[in-house]
Amino acid sequence: MEILIIEDEKPALEKLSQMVREYDPAIVVAGSAGSVREALRWLERHKQPDLILLDIQLSDGLSLEIFKQREVACPVIFTTAYDEHILEAFNYNCIDYLLKPIKQEKLNQALDKYLKLKTHFTRNFLALLSDLTPSGPAHRQRITVKRGVDFLSVKASDIAFFYSEYKLTFLITHARGKFVVDKPLAELEDELNPAEFFRVNRKYLVNINAVAKFKSYDKGKILVEVKPPLREEVIVSQERAAAFREWIEGKSAG
Repeated sequence: MEILIIEDEKPALEKLSQMVREYDPAIVVAGSAGSVREALRWLERHKQPDLILLDIQLSDGLSLEIFKQREVACPVIFTTAYDEHILEAFNYNCIDYLLKPIKQEKLNQALDKYLKLKTHFTRNFLALLSDLTPSGPAHRQRITVKRGVDFLSVKASDIAFFYSEYKLTFLITHARGKFVVDKPLAELEDELNPAEFFRVNRKYLVNINAVAKFKSYDKGKILVEVKPPLREEVIVSQERAAAFREWIEGKSAG
């Protein structure tokens, strides 16, 4: 196995390299980088490794910028002293997230997870990742959500609707589960299948299977009844009413 370590603190880099070799002396540390710029340069000049150990905060910014500038096909184990980027990290090939100071046991568990996933799936890991996180024009099939300290993957088909409140985005499932999502509605609207999800107004993004019924409302608006039911009214504006009807009838992508 070849591993790329991206870490801007030399002592931490050396320690991680030592811990990797302690896990398995046969593992090759193919390279290292201490900044977003160095990581991009390394990835441009070398074949992609089997796995990346990646610090979130690098000397020239967040390492998540790497994924926005270059396609990374291999899985990633994030390492960081902070936890505020956990949700976003799971959108970028993340199979585990280790908080510093990293213990040998935790690193071993993360590497075990990688090997188990690689063994279990007969396809290469890139195919697995494409199932979990869509690329290009493909629509997102799963949404990563947080419940307490745990992270769950919710199928798009299980989602009734999203709504925003107090600058937070919430996901409600058909089974009445409620979760926090680390994405604004506008971004979710772009990523989900427009044949299945419709932005009825600024607050709600609704799955077509969650629409129980609807009727004409004041001044050309539409009143929508969703399931699970809500205490407040869900109203489609006059400007969006025609698009909503076409969406319901399957005549438009949204």
